[in-house]
Amino acid sequence: MRSSLRALPFLWGALVSAVLFVAVYLVFVQSYIGQVIDERAFAGADAWKGDVIDFAHAFLDALPVASVVIGAVVAIVIVLVRRNWLVFAVAVGAAIAANVSTQVLKYTVLSRPEKGVDVGLSNSLPSGHTAVAASAALVVFLLSSPRFRPLAAVIGSLFTVAAGASTLVEQWHRPSDVVAGMLVVAFWGSVAGLVLSGLRLPGVEPPVRSKLWPLVWVGGLCGLGSVIALAVTYFSAQSGTQHLFIAYAGGVAAIVATGFVIAATGNRLYRRLA
Repeated sequence: MRSSLRALPFLWGALVSAVLFVAVYLVFVQSYIGQVIDERAFAGADAWKGDVIDFAHAFLDALPVASVVIGAVVAIVIVLVRRNWLVFAVAVGAAIAANVSTQVLKYTVLSRPEKGVDVGLSNSLPSGHTAVAASAALVVFLLSSPRFRPLAAVIGSLFTVAAGASTLVEQWHRPSDVVAGMLVVAFWGSVAGLVLSGLRLPGVEPPVRSKLWPLVWVGGLCGLGSVIALAVTYFSAQSGTQHLFIAYAGGVAAIVATGFVIAATGNRLYRRLA
């Protein structure tokens, strides 16, 4: 019974992540107005990228190696100290599943209908670079002790948000691609929680009460800002005008909100697991 109660929040986390992923896909890929809003943010990133493009280019060039190498080194050090090899296996399995499913969804399962918004561009949802960054952060988060999980959640969310925003600045992905990539990793992170909640893990430490309220507040404000920007972009599209900077800012705000809220929620869900 106790194991079932511990698993229930992770089940809800997986379901909510899946539902939100489907909603993002239906709104921003399958609908005409959703494609228009996403494309305005995409065009706004090109128009307003400025000097940020240099950082984005360098960051994305280093991202695959940094995610794998740094993530692996940190993970191995934690495993050697904590000797939580079972958690390591589950964490790595979740990371692999997240990256494989991202590629399968993007290139095999999902499609982008032609609606006259972005002629010739194929489906790019979900973002593979974002999934790589988020899954590396997930592995470190899962392996960390409850005492250090809040710190791992903060650093991991900042790393993931930087990766996702950089793909937008670099014109590799639209905002919805990035948000969807984060949701894929959130889903598999919840699945990992389902598995871990049913295992008898040794050395359970006292729960950590940190709820990461700064992340929640910043994520909430960014979420509100993204909704307002989305509404402005929607009505400007209806009237035939363009507000590219507002659309771009709204896309970045949505990325920040998603990354921070997922991190705070994950920290809350996992606080009782060793």
